[in-house]
Amino acid sequence: MFVDRAEIIIKSGKGGDGAVTFRREPYVPEGGPDGGDGGDGGSIVFIADNNLRTLMDFKYKRKYEAENGQNGMRRKKYGKRGEDLEIRVPVGTMIIDKESGLLMKDMAHSGDKLVAAKGGKGGKGNVHFKNSIRQAPNFAEAGGLPKVRTVILELKLIADVGLVGFPNVGKSTLLSVSTCAKPKVANYHFTTIDPNLGVVDLYDKSFVMADIAGIIEGAHEGMGLGIKFLKHIERTKVLIHVVDVSGSEGRDPIDDYNKIIDELRKYDEKLLKKPMIVAANKIDAACDEEKLTEFIKFIESEGKKVFKISAATKQGVQELLNVTINELDNYVETEDDKNIEYFDFEKDELDEDFKKLKAYRAFDGAFVLEGKQLSKIFRSTNFTDTGSMRYLYKFIVDRGGIKMLKKIGLKEGDTVRIEDYEFEYYDD
Repeated sequence: MFVDRAEIIIKSGKGGDGAVTFRREPYVPEGGPDGGDGGDGGSIVFIADNNLRTLMDFKYKRKYEAENGQNGMRRKKYGKRGEDLEIRVPVGTMIIDKESGLLMKDMAHSGDKLVAAKGGKGGKGNVHFKNSIRQAPNFAEAGGLPKVRTVILELKLIADVGLVGFPNVGKSTLLSVSTCAKPKVANYHFTTIDPNLGVVDLYDKSFVMADIAGIIEGAHEGMGLGIKFLKHIERTKVLIHVVDVSGSEGRDPIDDYNKIIDELRKYDEKLLKKPMIVAANKIDAACDEEKLTEFIKFIESEGKKVFKISAATKQGVQELLNVTINELDNYVETEDDKNIEYFDFEKDELDEDFKKLKAYRAFDGAFVLEGKQLSKIFRSTNFTDTGSMRYLYKFIVDRGGIKMLKKIGLKEGDTVRIEDYEFEYYDD
């Protein structure tokens, strides 16, 4: 089964907590601190693998977690770093942050890597909090929290040339006679239900050709099978528009051409900026020479190159491939290919709001104080140790937390809530 889209939840590892331990030495207050740092949590790493062809595995497993970092130990020993979790995806997979909708990375080459969720930093042991006043700190830093993200995986085939056209116009036959690919070929609509790839070897050059399900009217709105695979031609450099000119189904080739162009425009106008070659197929069965001539004149008036071919008998196929490889040789990347907004990992890592505090009055009357750094220090606090409590309070004062609370009405005796804990406030 070909699966080209999946949504998964990734979670990096939590950083290990710093240790609160003391040396056992005579004449040293409480033995002196020697708590080691916690290990960093493991990261979630995506790797592009050329051996994979589908996102099938992600339909059955949706949650991926890296290993947590180990807590610090006595004698200043560091905790072990958590193992990264490597997730392999097919080449051509786009990794998108669901919340922002921004592209994190296009895994366009085999071996491409992306650290999509960095592990939490290990917390510092109590040895780091010793100073001239605090000789025996009975607290340490908690490990950094993991990053949790929902990401969308979207596979877009890596192909140089895309075949487009109505169902049953001969796209699969053209692919089969041009390459070593063996797509299913039959005389009924939607023979192709999965996209097919083949490599065209021509002289000393080669290129990849993709055949997608036939496009019908309304494809851009989800009609037929074409919409499911239209995205697979977004990466292509050249389009070959295959049109049945035999009139075997009572169709008008000019009308068919215009309808496909309209569907491509409605799906994404950028597709029409790609070089397009028109293949007038099934000329071996064409009975109306006048209609064929009319069609060719129309296509040329549109500024397109048109080739009369019969994919079934290979007539004209070589000439079509020759001009295709010339178009590829002359292909110039457009600005549309470059102007993609990417997810900003640097900004994400900076976390500008990390040190900020927020104060507000809860519905039950309690005064609430929130902040990411506050939460980290709060989780590190030993509430049985005066020095640890003093460290927490100093942080709140230095960040303006008490002023913020008083500004919204905090008075002596009022309840202050941090995380799930409540305290009664008294002025110093």
